[in-house]
Amino acid sequence: MAGPLPAMLRGLIDDAAPFPPGNAPLEAAVPAHRGYRQSWFEPLIGPLLVPQSRLGDLGPGSALAGRGPLRIGVVVDGELEALADAVAALAPQVAVVHYESRHALDHLAEHLAGKPVFAEIPFGEDALDAVRPTGFTPKFRTGGPAAEFFPPPETLAAAICGCRRRGLQFKLTAGLHRAVRRTDPATGFAHHGFVNVLVAADAAANGAGVDETAAILASEDAADLAARAKRLLGRPRALWTGFGSCSIDEPLQDLLDLRLLTRGDDA
Repeated sequence: MAGPLPAMLRGLIDDAAPFPPGNAPLEAAVPAHRGYRQSWFEPLIGPLLVPQSRLGDLGPGSALAGRGPLRIGVVVDGELEALADAVAALAPQVAVVHYESRHALDHLAEHLAGKPVFAEIPFGEDALDAVRPTGFTPKFRTGGPAAEFFPPPETLAAAICGCRRRGLQFKLTAGLHRAVRRTDPATGFAHHGFVNVLVAADAAANGAGVDETAAILASEDAADLAARAKRLLGRPRALWTGFGSCSIDEPLQDLLDLRLLTRGDDA
């Protein structure tokens, strides 16, 4: 029987199986997610992310919705004006815990004020200034189909430190399947590592500047990063809410390989 997961890792990975590059059919993603909820690593996993356009498949009486509770985050890929009706039509066992959207902030505020929202914004001080009064949590893209979607360490570090100065948390999306920064041999794209971000965000929360934060994000020293992360495991994440990943197996295996997580770990 596994012990409780370390505080730093709880709710770290939202299950984004239906999204690229995995693109799992919802018919496969929902039962797989329910399986995670019965696993020893269940506290590691956040809600299942579901596109707004597929909410109709989770209505009352739907075999896909199932009978037990299902916590989802809705990724808005349609008209905000239609969202409330789509959510109201969900089966009673399906609970929406947050929303994610690229819509303009004023449009989000019109329809989702007072709800938990991850608002995807561009990098830069102006965007952070704009999101701060909305009550939304900024979400930054750290990967995609082309090199320009992968921000350099300095850009991501500036965003992290900018969030700290404004009292904001942040979420990341795309490109973070693996624990340590690496270059994909197939594409040549440099991917951020989620353990790099864990260590960097904790350093920033404790006063590290952009240069120090960027150096942590740029590191490819797995042993050093794992050693630094182990010292942080007992405390919850201060700035980073976590990330969405279409793969659960890859980040889970990396955590096991780095000995940041073990079955039966009661750290």
